[in-house]
Amino acid sequence: MGWLKQLMGLEAPKATTDSSRTASPSLPATGPLGLAPGKGVMFDTTLKLLLDEKTNVVIPGSQEIWSNGTIDLGQSTWLSRYYMNDEDYWLQVHTTGQIAGQVESVILFNYLSYVTISSEAELRRLAGPQSLIGLPTYTHDGVEYFREWGSEDGQTELVAMSEQVTSPEATYSVEHRSMLYARDTGLTDRREFLLFSVEEDAEGTISLSISLGISLYTTDLTTL
Repeated sequence: MGWLKQLMGLEAPKATTDSSRTASPSLPATGPLGLAPGKGVMFDTTLKLLLDEKTNVVIPGSQEIWSNGTIDLGQSTWLSRYYMNDEDYWLQVHTTGQIAGQVESVILFNYLSYVTISSEAELRRLAGPQSLIGLPTYTHDGVEYFREWGSEDGQTELVAMSEQVTSPEATYSVEHRSMLYARDTGLTDRREFLLFSVEEDAEGTISLSISLGISLYTTDLTTL
């Protein structure tokens, strides 16, 4: 499968081993769709009505971007992540070509939870072999989601990705070990995603974040 299918949730991105990609790219001041820290984002007011009873993702009012992260997946394929001042929300934009190049998909995520992990035993229990993360299906709040990455019959490994984050206060890297689940909503080209990510920052702090996302069209948002 190609890189587009990987990013659309049909195949896991491959872990990065190429040393030429360990250095941070020269990031553009403005990313895809004109998004950048300090910019505002407004969502189409009809989205709430359209998505009512189709998803539990909350569509916010206008938001301001606090920071952005970039994940280089190779082969001129990028993930740009935009974290809002309201820490409940973040956007992910998949592009090909340049970082601010051809937009292939947009997903709005809500953070469901974010917990710091203090021990290896806790990590194994919450996101390791003793957890349900990585199994072919995962049920959250009574809703069943299907694993998008990995073809094993049983539990599969989390996928490694490296994110370079820029905020008004600092630039730093975050190492992710992630697993993506999804389900159809019954709406055309709108899927709901459940993303688990074990994150390690430059200080070695490890946390587990869980996010719920919904596919957006580029016309669903306006950059201010």
